[in-house]
Amino acid sequence: MIKPERKRLKHISIKTAAPKRQEPVRITVIDYNETSFQQKEVKAVEECFAFKDKPTITWINVDGIHQTEILEKLANCFELHPLILEDISDTDQRPKAEDLDTYVYVVLKMMTYGFEESEIQLEQISIILGNNFVISFQQDVGDVFDPIRERIKNGKGRIRKMGPDYLAYALIDAIVDNYFNVLDQFGDRIEFLEEETISGPDASVLKEIYHLKREMIFLRQSIWPLRDLLRGIERSESHLIKDTTRIYFRDIQDHVIHIIDSMDIFREMLTGLIEIYLSSLSNKLNEVMKVLTVIATIFMPLTFITGIFGMNFRHIPWLEKHWGFFASLTIMFSIGAYMFVYFKKRKWV
Repeated sequence: MIKPERKRLKHISIKTAAPKRQEPVRITVIDYNETSFQQKEVKAVEECFAFKDKPTITWINVDGIHQTEILEKLANCFELHPLILEDISDTDQRPKAEDLDTYVYVVLKMMTYGFEESEIQLEQISIILGNNFVISFQQDVGDVFDPIRERIKNGKGRIRKMGPDYLAYALIDAIVDNYFNVLDQFGDRIEFLEEETISGPDASVLKEIYHLKREMIFLRQSIWPLRDLLRGIERSESHLIKDTTRIYFRDIQDHVIHIIDSMDIFREMLTGLIEIYLSSLSNKLNEVMKVLTVIATIFMPLTFITGIFGMNFRHIPWLEKHWGFFASLTIMFSIGAYMFVYFKKRKWV
C-alpha cells in the first residue's frame, strides 16, 4: 500500500523591510472629531502644517522615511527634537517610549505575514502623540491600520469620541493583535514538525527546527521590550495620556505578556523536538544494532561447527562419510532455526 505524500509547509522566514528609495513618500491625513471626518492624501508636506493647531484630532501617516527633507519639515513644524528625528530614520531601534513633555514618542515593530511567500515582514513604526495630533512613520506602504481607518470613517466604537491618546492606543493595539496571527503560523509549523519528527525524521527536519528556533529568538527580541514600553506609558505622568485611556494600555500589556508566554512555550516545544529527534535517531541505531547482534549470535555456533570441521586432522568424524557434509548442514540449519524461534518468543526480533 502506497502512503499518501504529506503536504509540506513552506519555509518560514523573517525579512526586515528596507526603504524603497526610488518611490516617493506618501502622506495621508485623517482629521476628525465626533461630528466631522476628513481624509485626504496630500501632495506636499506643507499641507499638513495647517492641522497643527486645529481643535480636531489629526492623524498624519507618513509612508516612507528615506526623504530626510520631508521629515525635517514635519519635525520643524511640530517641534520634534533632532534626536527623535534621528531615531525615526534609524530602523534598528529597540521598542521604546519617551515622554518629551509636549509629545510622546513611541517606536515598535510591526509584523505582517505573507501567505503566498510564507514570509514575515518586519517593519519599524514610529508614533508621535501630541496634544491634538498623532503622526505615524512607516518604512513602506501597507500596514495593519485599515480597520482603524474604517472605524474612524464610519464612526464606529468610541474612537471618534476619544482623544489622540486613544488613537495612539488603537494603533499600538492593532500592531500587537497582529502578532497573534504571526504566532499562529509558527504554531502550525511546529505542529507539522512534530508529526515529521515522530513519523520519520531526517536532516532537513532538524535544520528546520533550528531555523525556527533562531527566528523565534529574533521575534522575541522585537516583542519583549514592549512590556517595559507599555508599563512606562501606563505609569507615565504625561498630561497627553488621560487616566481613562491608561486602562486600555494595560490591556495591551496583558496581550503582550500572553504573546511572550506563547513564544516561550514554542521555544520549549522546539527544544523538545530536538530531543525527540535525537532520541529517534538513537532508537533507529539501537534497532540496527539489535538486528546485527541477532544475526551475529545466530552465526556464532555455525561458525564454531565449520571451524571444527575445517581443522586439518585425518580422523575427524563423518569426514569419510558421503553424507557427512549434508548432516553438518542439517545440524547448522537446525541450530540457526532454533535460535531464531527462541529469539522470536523472547521478542528480541
